[in-house]
Amino acid sequence: MKKMLLFSFIAFLGLSACGQEKPVSPHETAVGTHVSVRYGRPYKKGRDIFGGLEPYGKVYRLGADSATTITFDRDVEFAGKPVKAGTYTLFVIPNRESWTIILNGQLGQWGAYSYDKYKDKDILHADVPVKKTDKVVEQLTISFPGSSMLIEWDHTQVTVPVTFS
Repeated sequence: MKKMLLFSFIAFLGLSACGQEKPVSPHETAVGTHVSVRYGRPYKKGRDIFGGLEPYGKVYRLGADSATTITFDRDVEFAGKPVKAGTYTLFVIPNRESWTIILNGQLGQWGAYSYDKYKDKDILHADVPVKKTDKVVEQLTISFPGSSMLIEWDHTQVTVPVTFS
């Protein structure tokens, strides 16, 4: 009986581990002063990204796999709007001329699949302009040059102002 229970427990652990999804894309944490972003970094792989793979006007997790998170270790003005210190899920709605940046209070989301279920937890919506570039950025990249968050992928560049109190 003990052997049967032990075998059942080991089998359960094995099946539980197999059921967990492994990240498809590499993950990175972009770090700035008082801010960090944890995101999956998908590759372009010859695809048209915005307006193609990621349709215009639809909520996007800004990365791959689990939804991207952003953490502020103090109160901030993000995209020109006040935000309290904390960790939030970061979504965007890409459009040709501008993106809507969204911070949502529901952590632990997988992609943007459940966004509609939690959109009442949005704490920020802000529009920022899009800049088209001649240079192709093969892999989604988020960085913090100066007092902004820079998002680059394909021929698209978006700058989100970040100012700490």
